[in-house]
Order: sequence, then C-alpha cells, then structure tokens
Amino acid sequence: MTTATNLTQTDIEQFLYKEARLLDDREFEQWLECYHPEAEYWMPAWDDNGKLTEDPQSEISLIYYPNRGGLEDRVFRIRTDRSSATSLPEPRTGHNITNVEVLERRGTEIDVRHNWFSLYFRYNTTDTYFGTTFITLDVSGDQPVIKKKKIVLKNDYIHHIVDVYVV
Repeated sequence: MTTATNLTQTDIEQFLYKEARLLDDREFEQWLECYHPEAEYWMPAWDDNGKLTEDPQSEISLIYYPNRGGLEDRVFRIRTDRSSATSLPEPRTGHNITNVEVLERRGTEIDVRHNWFSLYFRYNTTDTYFGTTFITLDVSGDQPVIKKKKIVLKNDYIHHIVDVYVV
C-alpha cells in the first residue's frame, strides 16, 4: 500500500503533468481515471464583493460536480456533441503547471496546491486562463487519484464558456 510519505515531490508533479496532458490530448476517458469515484470537482465563482463563494450547495459555482459521475456525464456530452461549449471546431488547449507545493501529508492522502495557466485556441483566437488549484490526492492504490479538486479561476472576464478541459 502506498502512503502519503512514499510519494515524492517529483511523483506528485508527474501525476499533475499527466492529468494536464490528457486534457490537452483530449484523452478524456483516461483523464477520468485520474479521479476517485467520489471525487468532488469544484470551481467556485467570485461574488460581487470580490470574494470566492464558499458553499457549492448554496452559492453559485462556475463548475460543480459532487462526484466523478458528473465528470463522466460531462465527457459523454463532449464526445457526443451534446455540449454547446464544445461544438466544432474542437478547441485546442495547452496547460502549464507551476509552483507545485505539498501542503499536508496524512495517512493515504496528500493536499497539494499549484498555480497554472492554460492557453485555449478556437476560431482563430487564443485566450489565456490562469488560477490556483487545490487537490487532495488519494494514494492508497497503485496510482494516485484525485479525491477533491478546487479550481480558483482568477480571470476577471471570460470570453467563452469555460469547460473542464480549459482549467
């Protein structure tokens, strides 16, 4: 059994890079394997006072899925052209991850924070998105999986619908 103390900083970074690569390569089914079945995926919104919303159950969120089933549904919609955010031509993305910091190790979980920016190309236009992500990794199995992900999008203005493959 893997524990939080067995995984090195490099192991954690390699996992994060792999998740980003799978999004960029549009390998969504493999990307889903990076997530625990009970993984919470949340991108809170900024309120009128410039503060992040704190409760996805009672306040607005940009994206919220209480478990991987929501992500699986999202991928199904992307793959079957049932997503208004992803009609043709398909967007291209490039994710870049920086400042990976291990915040806490406990038992079989690791809390990680990292900064990121992604480039999004569609309709002959490139947009840049950036933010900070907080992840709890479950390292009890053969491979780490994301048990909780909170994405703080720091852009003030969003030109297009933001989907899971952008952030």
